Formats: sequence, C-alpha cells, structure tokens
Amino acid sequence: MRFLVVGAGAVGGYFGARLAEKGEDVTFLVRPARREQLKQRGLRIRSVHGDAHIQPQTIVNGEDGQFDVILLGTKAYHLEQAIQDVAPYVQAGTVVIPMLNGIKHMERLKEAFSAEQVLGGLCFIEATLSEEGDVLQTSPIHRLVFGEWSGEQTERVQAIAEAFAGANAMVEASSNIQQDMWHKYSFITALSGVTTLFRKPIGPIRELPAGAAVIQGLFAEITAIMRAADEPIAADLEEKQYKQIHTMGYEMKSSMQRDMEKGLSVEADQLQGCLLQMADRLQVHAPLLQAVYTALKLYEADLM
Repeated sequence: MRFLVVGAGAVGGYFGARLAEKGEDVTFLVRPARREQLKQRGLRIRSVHGDAHIQPQTIVNGEDGQFDVILLGTKAYHLEQAIQDVAPYVQAGTVVIPMLNGIKHMERLKEAFSAEQVLGGLCFIEATLSEEGDVLQTSPIHRLVFGEWSGEQTERVQAIAEAFAGANAMVEASSNIQQDMWHKYSFITALSGVTTLFRKPIGPIRELPAGAAVIQGLFAEITAIMRAADEPIAADLEEKQYKQIHTMGYEMKSSMQRDMEKGLSVEADQLQGCLLQMADRLQVHAPLLQAVYTALKLYEADLM
C-alpha cells in the first residue's frame, strides 16, 4: 500500500514519519524549499514517545506518482490549495483521509473528489515545527482516527489499519467517525478558544474559578449549537470534555496558541467562525464563542 502525505509539517510529518519508520511506503508532497530542507537534514521527530530520524521520499507539484491512500495534514485554511495540489494523484481507487481541524472540509473534499473516496478522519496531537523544521511532539496523546462515513468496517479500512499496526502512534479505525469528528470539533474549539483568549496554557486557566467557568460556558455554547443542528453528539458531551480538560498537562497549549506565538495564521474561521455561522442560522446565543472569535479576528488583523 502506497501512502502520500500532503504536507510534512507538525501533523503530516509526525504521522507520516511514524508510518515510514515502521517500513511502509510513504511519500511526502511538499514545497521545493521544504524538500531541500528535508534532503539536507532528513525528517526528524523529537517526541515524548521516542525520537525518530528518517530520510523521506518526497515529490513536488508536477512530479508523477500513484498512491492508494492520501493523508491530508495541512492547516484547514490551506484546504483549497491542498485540493489543487493533490488532485493529480487522486485516481479511481485512491482513498483520501483528512487530518484537519473542524468538519466543514468534508463537504468540500467530497465535492472535489467523490463521497466514495473520502473517509472521515481526525487526530489529537500537540506538535509544532522547530526553526530547523523538526517535528516537536510533547503530549501523551498522538492519536489518529479514521473510518468510513457510514461506519462500516470495509476491507480498505481494515487494510489501512493493518498498515498502521505496530507504528509508534495511536491509530484506530472507527465505526462511528461522524460522532468522533463532531466530538473532536467541540473539544478543540473550546481548548483553542480559551488558550488563545487568555494566552496561557490550560493549567493556569482551569485552576482559576473564573477561568473554569469560561471553559464550562464555552462547552455549553458549543454543544448547544451542535444539538440545535441535530448533529450526532453524546448527551453528556460537555461534562465529559470538561473532565477531560482537567486530565491534560498543566503546560498544555493548543496548536492554535502555538501558531499565534509564532505570528502565524490561525483557523478562526474554520473552527469558531463556522460554529458561529451555525449559531446565527439556528438562533443560538453564544456570547463566549463570539468573544473568542472577535479576539482571533483582531489578532488576524494585526498580521496584515
């Protein structure tokens, strides 16, 4: 089975390298500058789960290749560019698995390719790139989940799971990927929201009563929007995710917060903004989510 990983950043670089480290056939679709960097330095992972150093196979736009599985590891705001880049490599039997934040990208991917070719997917990982281009992975969780939109355990899902079996990562085939993706969407929207709003790791925020109240309030608003839209979330989702917040490391930061600290773009429209559009359409009041989104848009304005 041949894998193409679109992007060799923190997410794509990590899971792609773990798969290649195991001995699977993995190629990274990258920009010329990143290709040269990888050629000179290799793809290095510095992780709490063990370091890795591979010399990756790479291609750039315009080069030929045929692949069975394509893993999209880009930022959500780069989706359109990723679709253009990957289109020549999506053949009749190719499967596309997104690892992006949010969920709206599923509609766009199915439009660009086909509903049959696009699986659901998500990941939980705290990772970033160093100045040298190394993947720095610092959290206990390094989890990738994928599955058929229908929930069926098909032969292709089983084959992909088998390819990942034994890799140094937590990879699982889900029989309820739609719910998994909505749950992840809820969690990452709240986590990125509070950490970017207060510019602190989760520990100092949750230990203050006022900070804990904001976290609870965000979860309440997010799940209210999702329930109004009749999305497939658990009845006690906000309580479970609030408890999950309290199991995270004191210094845990969201990837959005780390991007802000580097002066990079953020996924405000793809996470908080998309939910606020749903809230407006469904007439759900979400003042905390609106405050988070406003702060993010002000940050974006400062980048211009």
